[in-house]
Amino acid sequence: MKLYIKTTLIASILFVLSGCVKDLDVSPIDPNLTTSKNVYNTVDDYKEGLAKLYASFALSGQQGPFGLPDIEDIDEGFGNYLRQYWNCQELTTEEAVLSWNDATIKDLHWHTWTATDVFIGAMYSRIMYTVSIANEFIRATAGSSDPDLMKFNAEARFLRALAYSHGIDMFGQMSFVTEEDLPGAFFPEQVSRSELFDYVVADLIDMESDLGDPGFEYGRADKGAAWMLLAKLYLNAEVYTGTPKYTECIATLDKVMAAGYSLSSDYMHNFVADNHTSPEMIFPITFDGINTQSYGGMVYVLHAQIGGSMPTYDLMGTGEAWAGLRTTSALVEKFDMANDGRALFWTDGQNLEINDIGIFTDGYAITKFRNRKLDGTPSDSDQPVFVDTDWPLFRLADAYLMYAEAVLRGGTGGTRSQALTYVNNLRERAFGDATGNIGDADLDLDFILDERARELFWEGHRRTDLVRFGVFTGGDYVWPWKGNVKDGAASASYRDLFPIPSAEMAVNPNLEQNPEY
Repeated sequence: MKLYIKTTLIASILFVLSGCVKDLDVSPIDPNLTTSKNVYNTVDDYKEGLAKLYASFALSGQQGPFGLPDIEDIDEGFGNYLRQYWNCQELTTEEAVLSWNDATIKDLHWHTWTATDVFIGAMYSRIMYTVSIANEFIRATAGSSDPDLMKFNAEARFLRALAYSHGIDMFGQMSFVTEEDLPGAFFPEQVSRSELFDYVVADLIDMESDLGDPGFEYGRADKGAAWMLLAKLYLNAEVYTGTPKYTECIATLDKVMAAGYSLSSDYMHNFVADNHTSPEMIFPITFDGINTQSYGGMVYVLHAQIGGSMPTYDLMGTGEAWAGLRTTSALVEKFDMANDGRALFWTDGQNLEINDIGIFTDGYAITKFRNRKLDGTPSDSDQPVFVDTDWPLFRLADAYLMYAEAVLRGGTGGTRSQALTYVNNLRERAFGDATGNIGDADLDLDFILDERARELFWEGHRRTDLVRFGVFTGGDYVWPWKGNVKDGAASASYRDLFPIPSAEMAVNPNLEQNPEY
């Protein structure tokens, strides 16, 4: 079953705490006010509060599909966490372009964003919002000996670590608050990228024993999710801190491999309305057409990829086509189009080359995410707009490729033969047989970068991957419209990080801007 979301409890808590002062007693005198001290009476109450933390990644506000937004100064649908994360990770790369003219959205693909960019500002705010409500829940459950509350507390810490990991990756140095910082009027300190990395890694290791075993309840963070997040931090540690941790990455991935996950026999199983039944799903952001209604998240990703001559309901399972997202020739050319089953491109009426980003038919469209079940039948809710397809944040195929990369980068404890086996497992699924398998001589880092694009495109990994391989900026690898040039051009290396938003800089004197912004 999916963890569905109820948000009213935490909404009340946040409203009350917003006016407190840090160095005073933060318990309100009025006993009629709702706070974490009187709203939680049963384990079910706490579980409802925990659900709001999960909802902060999926929903955009305190009611669906819009109204009472979590953050302001941006259209609520655009301000959704997953929508902003996807845009920052994908629109900045060769994997996606967007035809719309909303504010500065095209600057992401052109690598021309500034510190005043409203979308980058929303991403930063989203991270800190999730951190803040997680801190409140962690305070409310701290010190409990109840097994359920101990698990809830660890899950909240995981979700905070997940949000902070996105901050480490995209912004580097971040505002830093924990449960030790009581709500109120104060300026959060800024910590360095390496300091935040060390904090998150230590917290993930410390919370592991209190998390549920892998697969204990679908949609909730468990040990498998924590291992995957920890392994991702280790894989990128050389970028984040200057110190490689590929051996630690392999050791952590070994736990994932032994946790009982397995590849689905069908690649599409991970991207359809019943993808919660895929055996390779490690941790999703869950969506449901009735219970989680938002114009961000999977509603955005799925609807915005539909346009032109694409069948809306019969193929994609929705009633709307937003005609926005496509891909570039740089991604298409990585595929064996005739034989690789992962080449989920819609070409009818679409041009391979993009002469104008604003025209939907320029660039191949994508059919990867669908609101129909694997067997082609309608989703359970069968809603025309809101979808049942979950976001596959962590899945086993990613772990296979991470393992192979860590081995190739010199990590100990793994073997090339095992790395090759993992890669060929993915390719056998993609090609339907062993004809797409590679030999040991073909297994190198360049191959891994391209294979990650083939296996994981549009799953929110690409910007991080390109930065780790040193080709996100600069001129060694260009793609259509990088640098705001049709054939692609170099961009400045400082854009490997996003700027600290100007609005944050204006209100917090403790913040320093990232270099060159």
